[in-house]
Amino acid sequence: MEKVEFKTWGTCARKITFKRDDENRIFDIEFDGGCNGNLKAVSRLCNGMKAEEIATKLKGNTCGAKKTSCADQLARAVLGEAAQ
Repeated sequence: MEKVEFKTWGTCARKITFKRDDENRIFDIEFDGGCNGNLKAVSRLCNGMKAEEIATKLKGNTCGAKKTSCADQLARAVLGEAAQ
């Protein structure tokens, strides 16, 4: 399994780490910072999902007036998009 570390932008969470297997499934998602309870729930719900499934569900989600959210950042991270 590949371990990935993604530095977020525009969110309270500072980074996201996770593991990716050979079938592009995502495991062991951890957020550094952010809304602890909500991000634990997002992590559990997405655990074992394929990266494309996560991106379909979460990409474009915003937080208040921000242009992104921790969930949107997770979608970008699993797709391998560069931080802005």
